[in-house]
Amino acid sequence: MNEATPETICENLCFHRDYIDFTHLSNTIIHFGVNESHKIGEHIKDFNTSKVLIVTDNGIIDAGHLDPVVNSLKNCEINYEIYTNVKENPSTDDVDDCVDFAKNKSIDLIIGLGGGSSLDTAKGVNFILTNGGTMHDYRGVGKATREMLPFIAIPTTAGTGSECQSFAIISDSTTHEKMACGDLKAAARIAILDPALTTSQPSHISAHTGIDAISHAVETLVTKKRTEDSMQYSKLAFALLNRSFEKIINNPTDLDARSDMLLGAAYAGTAIECSMLGSAHASANPLTANFSVPHGAAVGLMLPHVIKFNSSIPEISELYNSLSDECLSDRITNFLKISNIPPKLKDYGIKNENFKELANEATHQWTGNFNPKPTDLDDFISLYECAL
Repeated sequence: MNEATPETICENLCFHRDYIDFTHLSNTIIHFGVNESHKIGEHIKDFNTSKVLIVTDNGIIDAGHLDPVVNSLKNCEINYEIYTNVKENPSTDDVDDCVDFAKNKSIDLIIGLGGGSSLDTAKGVNFILTNGGTMHDYRGVGKATREMLPFIAIPTTAGTGSECQSFAIISDSTTHEKMACGDLKAAARIAILDPALTTSQPSHISAHTGIDAISHAVETLVTKKRTEDSMQYSKLAFALLNRSFEKIINNPTDLDARSDMLLGAAYAGTAIECSMLGSAHASANPLTANFSVPHGAAVGLMLPHVIKFNSSIPEISELYNSLSDECLSDRITNFLKISNIPPKLKDYGIKNENFKELANEATHQWTGNFNPKPTDLDDFISLYECAL
């Protein structure tokens, strides 16, 4: 297993090597391998950094993932500061807290160690440390006017694919609306994909993050912004995630399956960079903001209904069918079942009377703009009714 590479893992999937090697991910160098995170000091020494900011959380520390990173930095005589207060689904207040921690410490490189929340917090801090202002100033694409610090991503979950994206997803602390803040300067210079880091996840985290990655592969395949290249990454991602999701649920220490999931999430993240997402994410985000439905569960239970909604377009239906011999919406529902994720809105205490407010929020989610089929207020209400 230690000798596995993206090429050997994907060798039977009939995809061109350019996609397997992340050739289209121009700003990020990928280092893949078991215990690759233990070499972080060697990987960043050419940046001639004087002090690193590590952005992580206490769960990562308790799992033992921080120590090898710190030891590698020490061995390379690289100074560091550690911020450990990352919150799930980071808000503008959370980013500001990390900025306050880091702003007078002469940081010249940032490492995000953890799940998507750690990586997004690290990116958010990078925007403000280098360009000033608040996260609201960077909502959208290309708003940073100054260079940003080198950012190194070390994901410990196979979910968001944030390590392969130039976007930070940060929630407005007042409205709870998720803001996509993107800039090519924010992309990771290096992403370290270490499957061993993902084996310590609690089973429900593996399930939620895995469903999130699967939803990225499915949604990126059909968006209005999809390209020939992004569709190849979407299909490659789904092939890996589809063959190994059930394996990691049944055997969390299966490193072969964990490698599939980590690579699949990264390929799906690469697809997002080109094609964005759709109405499954637009409808899921209000569920998380208003009813604390975990993001993976929220997008997972909405996705089958969005697939059916979009399938009225023949070209889109054909793309969905290219992913699986089984009905794709049924396949997604089965993923929820085998991972014990409740598949209905009523399981989370959500009622019909909540749908209009949820749908109104969904119409304001940026990702909905890229759905292949326009989705208005009444459409979102109908989607929630189907998911009840």
